[in-house]
Amino acid sequence: MEAIKEKKSEHERQEELYIGTAESEHVEMYLKAIWYIRERGEEVKVSSIAKLLNIRQPSVVQMLHKLNDANLVDYNKGNIVAMTAAGNRIGKQMIRNTRLLEVMMKDALKIEIDEEMVCGIEHHMKTIFTDALCTLLKHPRKCPHDHSIPMGKCCR
Repeated sequence: MEAIKEKKSEHERQEELYIGTAESEHVEMYLKAIWYIRERGEEVKVSSIAKLLNIRQPSVVQMLHKLNDANLVDYNKGNIVAMTAAGNRIGKQMIRNTRLLEVMMKDALKIEIDEEMVCGIEHHMKTIFTDALCTLLKHPRKCPHDHSIPMGKCCR
């Protein structure tokens, strides 16, 4: 059994680090917000993160220091926030999860999109599930809000 555990890819081990705890959901929420702000072509600032997440700026600064220490963002006081490769990967995955869940609700299940439910589910989706959902939905390129859905390995 140990040999099987050791054969997990680096990506799978990293993914497990961010699944299942309230703290990890906060990390993912911030990385998703940063990814979304960048996607809109805007500079990522403390104020823009605070506004998007409806959180006070001192709380954002505190979390940015944690993300910086975890090598998920590059942040120095007063500067623009940049994502590291690891932070970008997680933020992109959260955006992908969100948008695929929205497509599933609207187009496949024919129910109104419940953002609270989406937010509750998106943090617990493993890549294998996300890719299976994407395949089931025939690899949609846009969510119901007309935002692009980042492609996964299943889309290539």
